[in-house]
Amino acid sequence: MQCDFVAKAKTEEALMKKIAEHAKKAHNMQNIDEATLSKIKSAIKEV
Repeated sequence: MQCDFVAKAKTEEALMKKIAEHAKKAHNMQNIDEATLSKIKSAIKEV
């Protein structure tokens, strides 16, 4: 699945909350599996 969602947060915990909310609303994902979580974490960049 390709997704261009961008979020910013001061902590990883806050960022993961935003990502989880996006996953629920935009992709109808109630849970994020380990494979998807790994992809998400590899895409996180500090700016």
